[in-house]
Amino acid sequence: MISNIAFDLGGVIFKLCKSQAADRFVEIGVADAHSLLDDFEQKGIFGALESGQIDAEQFRVELSRLAGRELTREQCRYAWVGYAGERPRWIFDTLQELRDRGYKLCLLSNTNPYMMSWVLSPEFDGMGHGVQYYFDAIYASYEMRVMKPASRIFEMMLAGQHATAQETLFIDDSPRNCEAAATLGIRTVCPANGADWRPLVEAALTE
Repeated sequence: MISNIAFDLGGVIFKLCKSQAADRFVEIGVADAHSLLDDFEQKGIFGALESGQIDAEQFRVELSRLAGRELTREQCRYAWVGYAGERPRWIFDTLQELRDRGYKLCLLSNTNPYMMSWVLSPEFDGMGHGVQYYFDAIYASYEMRVMKPASRIFEMMLAGQHATAQETLFIDDSPRNCEAAATLGIRTVCPANGADWRPLVEAALTE
């Protein structure tokens, strides 16, 4: 029986807007941002930041080199937050409802300190709450120093949640990430980016 539900962030909790993020990186001076950024797993200095190989300040310095001018942390944050699109109220209501029903909820995301500084802030849900208000635990790639779809990040999440794979449902808009979780025996739901995942989740919980 499912008792633990792990949610991806971009694409599930908010609609993922890669083009908007790339436009913002171009705006601050990174001309080839559209080819450098990815929807699910970043590469280069972007991947190094999200996998914890470099910190926020090292990223700022390296991005400044790419831009050919000095960038501030605020500019870096502005560009990264461009990934975040719509966050409809039903998402937050559903998270609260699932917790009220007794499920343990956690966030499992390939992310970085710039994005999380906004996600954890009262600005995030439009109602004065950061994302931590809705989850029992947050597993962020840059803190764990490993990114999805590596099996180790799922194993670390299971250990942190004191849950088995069979007790866990994982929701992610990346088929590759869902396939990786499924190989460990985790039940998965793979909605399209920004789609209403409620019917799929409810079906998985009632099977």
